[in-house]
Amino acid sequence: MKRKKIPKEYNEEPQKSMPLYTIGIVAELIGTSAQTIRNYEKQGLIKPARRNKNRFYSENDLKWLRCLRDILHNKKISIEGIRKLLNYTQCWELTECPAEVRAACPVYMKTGNKCWEQYRKICKKMPDKMCENCIVFLSESVQKEKH
Repeated sequence: MKRKKIPKEYNEEPQKSMPLYTIGIVAELIGTSAQTIRNYEKQGLIKPARRNKNRFYSENDLKWLRCLRDILHNKKISIEGIRKLLNYTQCWELTECPAEVRAACPVYMKTGNKCWEQYRKICKKMPDKMCENCIVFLSESVQKEKH
């Protein structure tokens, strides 16, 4: 009996940025409570996708949350400290932008500028890059709200 060929789209793993996991599943996977994850969101350290009132997280979000947990618990850096460190970080350093995306980014070419400082110019050219979802931008926004 001849085996049928499985279409390519069924063999590929889901995109890492696709929000698939609920907050309860994420809390269980990273070993924390849903309330802690909500606190990270309130502090501007993560922004989950929303469907109705439910939060959904991607593989990339899971990776970032695990990193946050490591920084907070093993490196003993506070949430405030993490936000300050993020102020000195460019988004492409965190999101592992491919070289071709960085090459097309006008801010990447200009050292010393934070990407969101030129938000209006960039996002019109690159609609897939949304500053509102960028952890560096979120951290800066929460910092400004507190002052």
